[in-house]
Amino acid sequence: MSSLTYIDQESESYKLAKFMERIEAGEKIEADDWMPEEYRIALIKLISMHGISEIMGALPEKEWVPKAPTLRRKLGIMAKVQDEMGHGQLLLRVAEDLLKPYGKNRDDLMKDLFSGKLKFHNVFHMKTYTWADAGLIAWLVDGAAIITQTNMLNASYGPYARALQRICAEEVFHAQHGEAIILALAEGTDEQREMIQDALNRWWDALLMFFGPASKETTGSSKQDVTIQYKIRTKTNEQLRQDFLSKYIPRILSLGLTIPDPNLHYDEQNEKWNYTQPDWNEFKKIIKNEGPRSKARLNLRKISYENNAWVREALSNA
Repeated sequence: MSSLTYIDQESESYKLAKFMERIEAGEKIEADDWMPEEYRIALIKLISMHGISEIMGALPEKEWVPKAPTLRRKLGIMAKVQDEMGHGQLLLRVAEDLLKPYGKNRDDLMKDLFSGKLKFHNVFHMKTYTWADAGLIAWLVDGAAIITQTNMLNASYGPYARALQRICAEEVFHAQHGEAIILALAEGTDEQREMIQDALNRWWDALLMFFGPASKETTGSSKQDVTIQYKIRTKTNEQLRQDFLSKYIPRILSLGLTIPDPNLHYDEQNEKWNYTQPDWNEFKKIIKNEGPRSKARLNLRKISYENNAWVREALSNA
């Protein structure tokens, strides 16, 4: 082998070409494998946001553990909160492996959360008012999460794909837990049915926002293009939102509920749902920690993290 050939094979362009060949062939990339910087950064952003969202997402439902209407419901929502926290810890461990080349770890991710650098899903900044909110989160928010996460079950990054296998299986139970709450309320009194409708009215825009804006033209970002390019996921934000609408609109309507969008209808010619766009400026405010419950939930998370510092120190010295 000539020295020129050797140099070529060590070049970034050669490594990238071989990396893309592996991805195209369906191979899984592992934590210790060479990967382009763009791929690593995209994974860190996606997985750390996902992990933190699982942890922060447990907080709105945690508020309803002492207020659940029956012991059975209390045990169900407690188990769900526990699962969500476990998902978050699992995902942060996956993200931590990707951070090693930068000399960073999980503590740095938590600092990024508290400083506002690391974002979490818009829905978990929202306020919950009634037991119907707790049911709606588990049914529709977790339903939206399942649609997003199953789209990445075959992600090119092996550790993330394997973590998602477990997470998605448990999320299905969470969605069933939420559906059971909503069905019980729907079969109850007029006041209980009104409670569901009120919750749906308040959460609808947040549910549409869950998948993010449709294109980089809206956000000035090409993050979704990068994740598709590297086969971390296969569908765009809008395709995922359309999947959500197709799955859940019939189910919502079957309960006699009204979706709070007079423009919502299915366009047979273009085979897609037309809907009123949510306020994307409001979305940007929310994910900058200017949502209704952003400050309170971040403060609760920070206090918990600081109060349990001794546990982390004990484990690191064990």
